[in-house]
Amino acid sequence: MSDNNTWMNEQECWERLRAGEVGRLGYHLVDEIHIVPVNYVVDGERLVFRTKPGSKLLGVVMDSDVAFEIDGGDSHRPWSVLARGEARVLDGDEARQAEALPLRPWISQDRFTFVVIEVSTLTGRQFELAQDG
Repeated sequence: MSDNNTWMNEQECWERLRAGEVGRLGYHLVDEIHIVPVNYVVDGERLVFRTKPGSKLLGVVMDSDVAFEIDGGDSHRPWSVLARGEARVLDGDEARQAEALPLRPWISQDRFTFVVIEVSTLTGRQFELAQDG
């Protein structure tokens, strides 16, 4: 019996991330792990998203260790990419440069804080689903 999944190389993972717009951010807040959807953009080899004051921002400020995941594919070959790294708030020149990124919030425009995830580990898998019958 053959394994029905294939590991993607780092370049393939970045390609999938660059093609996406929405992923899930996993972060720590006190003694809990939270997972929330965020829209994002790839900037070089890091991920950038916008947020406003709240639990997500507090979580990444208190504990910068985060995970970020996107999924996609079709009904026969789904895939998943997982990035792990350190999150930090951009300020000064970095925040001004981030304003030029093609990143616009889908909901309220009061998301003025840019957060970057400096990716340290990137993995991805593609699956071939078993056919019925």
